[in-house]
Amino acid sequence: MPLLTTPALPPGSLSTTAQPVIDGEGLRLRPWRETDVDAVVAGFADPAIQRWHCRSLSRDEALEWIAQWPLRWRAETDAGWAIVENERVVGQTGLRHIDLTEGLGHVSYWVLPSARGQRIAPRALTALTRWSIGELGLHRLELSHSTHNAASCQVAQRSGFLLEGTKRGEARHADGWHDMHLHARLATD
Repeated sequence: MPLLTTPALPPGSLSTTAQPVIDGEGLRLRPWRETDVDAVVAGFADPAIQRWHCRSLSRDEALEWIAQWPLRWRAETDAGWAIVENERVVGQTGLRHIDLTEGLGHVSYWVLPSARGQRIAPRALTALTRWSIGELGLHRLELSHSTHNAASCQVAQRSGFLLEGTKRGEARHADGWHDMHLHARLATD
């Protein structure tokens, strides 16, 4: 069925270029490497990350997770970056469910325990937002988190993502269904 509107971004906006390294806010966001496997395993072994992301990864699964990112970039569906500070991986951030036609992406992030308390997540999210809207040209970025995850709500607010509402019973966690806050940033914000 033909669209009556022009896509916000044309196909190929991601796949025809290499995934960029994004520098900003004292951090470097770079594509994942196989050598990052220990940081990925550590991240998904952390109880706080497991609580909100509902998964753990073995070393082999972490290598598969890393290997998926270039494929997702070429498919223009998702993009993931290692958050690096002083040459050390301290977390992850990414765009999920990219919809070039609508100019939309969903953001995600986590920070390793050793790097918490340094505003890594809001700094990384600010750098990713600046690139996603300013360079790539997305119109809207969305961020969802459990209403029980106060730290994630603070990250969203510090990064300029306005709270738009609560999605009831949207995500299943180990302790049951959670209501989720929806935050967003627009290119016009």
